[in-house]
Amino acid sequence: MCGESTEHHKVLGQRLNKSQGFKPKSKTGIAVSIVKCTNCGLIYANPQPIPADLQDHYGTPPETYWTEGYFTWQPTYFKSQIEETVTLLDFQKGMKALDIGAGLGKAMLSMEQKGFDVYGLEPSVPFYERALSKMGINKEKLQLGAVEALEYENEFFDFITFGAVFEHLYEPAECLKKALRWLKPNGIIHIEVPSSEWLLPKFFNFYFRLLGTNYVTNLSPMHPPFHLHEFDLKSFQALSKKLGFTVEKHHYDVCAIYYFPKILHGLLRSYMKATNKGMQLTVYLRKE
Repeated sequence: MCGESTEHHKVLGQRLNKSQGFKPKSKTGIAVSIVKCTNCGLIYANPQPIPADLQDHYGTPPETYWTEGYFTWQPTYFKSQIEETVTLLDFQKGMKALDIGAGLGKAMLSMEQKGFDVYGLEPSVPFYERALSKMGINKEKLQLGAVEALEYENEFFDFITFGAVFEHLYEPAECLKKALRWLKPNGIIHIEVPSSEWLLPKFFNFYFRLLGTNYVTNLSPMHPPFHLHEFDLKSFQALSKKLGFTVEKHHYDVCAIYYFPKILHGLLRSYMKATNKGMQLTVYLRKE
């Protein structure tokens, strides 16, 4: 993201390619080093788990990990992101939007309802097929393939979103560079990513140290669908100078709290909200 040499990056520990639980030493699997950039805070696996075929990572049918309710679109889906975007865009109906990693196409439906002319791309064959069959997405508007492989006309879109996608990309900076080429000047790119400053992994990593191990919980899950990176705001700020965009707006979301007693949830939420140590970082980037 920032171009810093990886030679002196900090090794945080090891991560198994499965759920580690509370006793990772009792499990078998493949472990990789989890590393943090000392310049911009990006956390990544080294080496990266590269599949022989993209469907090895993302071809899992959505029914295997989502309930039936997930296949129902609600008009409120993606609503807050759309509301923030239209204020940044000086929105007019008919503006063109692209959903990178469209999944079932629910965000496409919500943007279409708002008045966007919406396109999408989806690398997972099962999700692509469900978007067409269950959500009624127009096949002419949704491409099957990865962002790295597909092409759109230069300066075609007013808005591009990488929902819960950016952490899955092997070359996120290159993918963002490509998306910026498709974006009109003054257009907006929306990205939601796991934050490398999230508070809760720090507790779990400390717990693993107390057990006498060097395991860490960062980059969960390290199994399909893989998380390949956790991001710091500094990662985007550093990259903005190279690619010609500004971080127009950003915020952190606390999201769900797991494993801790419920009596502590209120305290943890307040602390994470006050210190920007929530699970998710959202950025809105404006093309210069």
